[in-house]
Amino acid sequence: MDSIGAVSMSELLGDLEGKRAEANNEAEKHRRIRDDLNEETRGWVDKRDDLNSKVRDMIDKANSHKEGRDKLNTEVRETKVKRDDWNRAVADLSEKLIQQKREKMPDGGAPIRKLRIQLKALEKKHMTSVLSPDKERALVDEIGDLSSEIKALEKEYEQFEEIRQLERDLREAKKEAEASHRKVGELAEKAQIEHDEMVRLFEEADQLRREADQAQEKFIETKLKADEEHRNHIEYIRQVHDFDKIISGMRQKLRKSKKEREDDSAKKEAEEIFDKFKAGEKLSTDDLMLLQKSGYL
Repeated sequence: MDSIGAVSMSELLGDLEGKRAEANNEAEKHRRIRDDLNEETRGWVDKRDDLNSKVRDMIDKANSHKEGRDKLNTEVRETKVKRDDWNRAVADLSEKLIQQKREKMPDGGAPIRKLRIQLKALEKKHMTSVLSPDKERALVDEIGDLSSEIKALEKEYEQFEEIRQLERDLREAKKEAEASHRKVGELAEKAQIEHDEMVRLFEEADQLRREADQAQEKFIETKLKADEEHRNHIEYIRQVHDFDKIISGMRQKLRKSKKEREDDSAKKEAEEIFDKFKAGEKLSTDDLMLLQKSGYL
């Protein structure tokens, strides 16, 4: 290879080294982008998994509230049956009591009921009205007379044991019916609380599930971008390796060419010195060493 060819090859080598540097820079750029995207991908995976874990936890809690609601609703139905039974008992006992009073008590026990109503009205009047001393004494006397009359009638009624038993049974039945009714209300309220909490948790779980789905979509989107950047990185790395092979080969050729040129120059110089030697010219020590190295001596 002549000197002109060596210069051209050196210029080409420099151009290839520049392109190799560009390819290496591109490879590094895509590697950094890929690594950043992979880090982002891991973030989306963590978020997705965390959200799905919360969804599972909320669904478990919601199902627990659903079980509680269903259990309470069962108790509501059972208590309603008891309440209805007691209400029927109240109705039956009331009818029997009325029938017994009609058959065994004067006027069916109506006078004592009316007297009690009158007594309450008089007592209220005494407590709320401003009266003269005479009118107040008269009202107090009237209240006393009415109370005595009621007690006398009640004493008279005590002889009717069956009626008193019916009254006791009726009071107990009303008490049980009212207690059952209150319990129905309490259980229904608790069931509603369980239902509302169940609905709230299911709705929150649905919202979190949607967020988890969005995180999954972002994960896929980012993963695809990371894969594309990885392919670009690998492609540029391949180009760098190809450039390395070409550049290495060209450098070997340049080194060989340089050595050949140096050998040719040394040979030519040795020939000139040998011609001087044959012409009888005096040679320096360096000249003699070059002749010896070139094989002339």
